[in-house]
Order: sequence, then C-alpha cells, then structure tokens
Amino acid sequence: MTTSTLPTPLRRTKIVATLGPASDRPGVLEAMLKAGVDVVRLNFSHGAADDHRRRLNDVREIAQRLNRSVAALGDLQGPKIRIARFAEGSVHLKVGQDFVLDMDLDANSGNAERVGCDYKTLIDDVVPGDRLLLDDGRVVLDVTSIIGQEVHTRVHVGGKLSNNKGINKQGGGLSAPALTEKDKQDLKTAIEIGVDYLAVSFPRSAADMQEARALLGEAGKEIGLVAKIERAEAVANDETLDAIIEASEAVMVARGDLGVEIGDEALIGTQKRIIKHARTLNRAVITATQMMESMIESPLPTRAEVFDVANAVLDATDAVMLSAETAAGDYPVETIEAMDRVCLGAERERVAQASGHRIHEGFERIDETIALSAMYAANHLTGVRAIACMTSTGYTPLIASRIRSGLPIIGLAHSPIAQRRMALYRGVVSIPFDTTHLDAAEVNKAAIQLLKKHGLARSGEHVILTRGDHMNAHGGTNTMKVLAVDAE
Repeated sequence: MTTSTLPTPLRRTKIVATLGPASDRPGVLEAMLKAGVDVVRLNFSHGAADDHRRRLNDVREIAQRLNRSVAALGDLQGPKIRIARFAEGSVHLKVGQDFVLDMDLDANSGNAERVGCDYKTLIDDVVPGDRLLLDDGRVVLDVTSIIGQEVHTRVHVGGKLSNNKGINKQGGGLSAPALTEKDKQDLKTAIEIGVDYLAVSFPRSAADMQEARALLGEAGKEIGLVAKIERAEAVANDETLDAIIEASEAVMVARGDLGVEIGDEALIGTQKRIIKHARTLNRAVITATQMMESMIESPLPTRAEVFDVANAVLDATDAVMLSAETAAGDYPVETIEAMDRVCLGAERERVAQASGHRIHEGFERIDETIALSAMYAANHLTGVRAIACMTSTGYTPLIASRIRSGLPIIGLAHSPIAQRRMALYRGVVSIPFDTTHLDAAEVNKAAIQLLKKHGLARSGEHVILTRGDHMNAHGGTNTMKVLAVDAE
C-alpha cells in the first residue's frame, strides 16, 4: 500500500496563512505547508504583482511536490480611509483638546493641532455628534463642526497618533466605494496569476460583490469571491448580511475594522451570527484578525488566543486565518503548529461534531438532498469511516460539510481547480480522482481502493459514496450508496 501524504489525525478546521517577508526566508514556506497550511493569503495591500506571482508559483511547486491541494486567496486592499502624515512622524493628543482633519493641508505637514486626510469626502460623510475612531480605536475624536474643507473635532480618547492611521466612523456610514482603481488593477493581477479565491474589502451590500463578479468576467469565472465583513452597514440587519453572503462563495469575519465600527462588546455575538448565517446559506466562512497576534514575537500563544481560536472552531467556522503572524512574525511555522494543536483539541469536543443543520427544512436541489442525506446517514450508521463525494466542482462536499461530523468528507475530483477550492471547506479532504478511463461499473471500486491507499478506509468498514449518473457534470449528483470495504 502506498504511504498516504495526508496528515494524521485529520484536522477539520482549515488554516489560512498570509505570505510575506517572513515566509520568504529560505525553507520557511515549505515548512509552513508541511505544518498544515491549507490556504495561502496574498495581501494586495503590500507588495508588487511580481511578489505575489513569485510567492504563488513557489506555493504551487511545493504543494505539487508534497501531493497537497493548497488554495490561494488574493485579498484586495479596499478604500484607504486614512489620515495623512505628520511633520515629526507622530503627535500626542490630549483628552479634551481640539483637533482638525484638514482636507486641504499638505500631506506631510500635520502637527498637534491638525493633520491632512487621504479621504477627501470625509466632510460629506460626517455631521456634528459623530464619533471617529483612529488607529483601530486607540484614538477617538468627536466631531464638533464642519467648516469648509475642515472637520473639527474634540479628542475623547487621547494618545499617540502617527502617520497614515486608518479612520472608522462608529456605526458605519463612510461612503468610500468597496472597489478602488487600485483594486481593479489588482483584480486583473489576481486573474493573471490564478488565485482560487478573491477577497473584497469593505463591501456594504450585495451590489459591491456583484460589481466584483462582473469585473472578474469570463476570465475569472473559476475564482470564488470572499466578502470581508468589516463595515457596520454589512451587519446592520439580517437581510443585508444574507444578501452579501449569497452574492459570495465565502465570507470573512474581519474583526479588526468590524470591531472598531460596531464596538468590541458586540463583536463576539456578531461573529457567531455571521458564521451561523454563512453555514445556513451553504457558504464557507473564515474567521480572521489577531487570532494569535502575540506569536508575532513569542513562540507560544496566550491562553486568551487559544480560547479565541477554539471558540471559532466550536462555532463551526471553516477556517481560521493568520495575518502578520506568518507574513512578518518571528515564528511563522510555530504559529501554524500551535493553531493546528488548538483546532484538533477543540474538534475532539462533542459539541463540535453534533449538528441539527436544516433538519426541519425542505430542499430544492437534488445534489443538496443527496449530500445532506449522506451526512445524516454517516452520523447515524455504525461502522461508517468516511463520506466520499465524486465531484466536478466541489459543490457536493461543500454542502456535506455544512453538517457537523467527526468523519472526513473526501472530495474526489479530476479538476485541480476544484481540488484547491475544497481546501477551504471544513472537514473536506480533496484527492485527485480521474474517471475518464474507467467504465461506470469500475468507478465505485476504484474510489474505495483510493481511500484505502490513503488510510481513509479499512477492510470491514463502510464508506458512503455520492456520485452522479454522468461523471464530471456540474450539479449531477443524484446517487448515494453505502459501500462495504472488502479485504482486497
């Protein structure tokens, strides 16, 4: 029997790792993939197109050598809603003092009384009484008046304020478009280098995602869109949130800007709501931002970070994401190893395996009905070792993965694009499986032999197999079989 390249034990929650200078160090990227990275993030806020192309080429070469399917997520920067720069690099603001955001001030001439602003339409988006949060809420300004091109404020929370810090409006309401001219150029780069997913920053509504879809066009039709939920408007009501989710292939709980806009006290409940809605609507979901922030400089996470990651796992997020920890940190590989341990530990809890997903609902699609029936059967039939889904696009494994289970879901696909797409889905392992040279009667047996080869099924066990009458046909899954694994 050929030795499997699959990790043991199989982790259900996927790990997204951002690439950057830290991962560029010799040997680090390969060590990161070996440690368990399922999806790499290319952050278009930093680096040139050639940097992203080189990094993705390296990922694909290493993944092929390791017999791994690793997806690539391109992340668009979105609108830059930032102050300009100070003549001395930074200032210290005192509580109660007046401070002006001056749209006409030279970009490098800020001082302790005023600073320029990159976002010139701020004067149209705020009114007296609004609260502005700078540098992720470390400095808080209350708007007192708008005079010409100046936003006059009073400092509510003071402290150090340095160059180019971001601006958020508490409760949302800044009108900057989700897709900037830079984003549109980066979108073309994403298509050219062949990312599997593309994240859109700061969408306010489904229309922003639909605009990105139109820009992808035919050339980018295989790229899945990820909506980064980070504006207060996106979570203001369930209708808006659900529309954004349905206009995307996945969503990201982007807790940095979202927490600033809605307040930290509302963030945990909103995170749980986003995850629940995404799973109910059959979309993947990534939980992101500061998950193991201390490991930028420390070889071990804090207890709070362990609980944060475990909580997201117990909420059934598809993936947890690392940002600066792996892009610029001192311990990128150790961070992935720590996250892997925490995910596996949380997944052993019974609550992570029990599911009531759509148990009282009707279904409209045959492939969805088969996928959910397979999961129900697998969770209740003694002796089932795995659920194997023959798929051309990865859709059936996605649907199956919406039900919690302790059993692996195996996506058997001929398409490398589908294999990489499934790398984001919770509990799904993708394995190349080409049926073009097989007779219909041979397909099931070949699938079982492949699972045995990878150690995913043993003699005397059962595997639940889903497939369609016509292989490699999108939406064609219409059959579920319970197959005995023989002793051959």
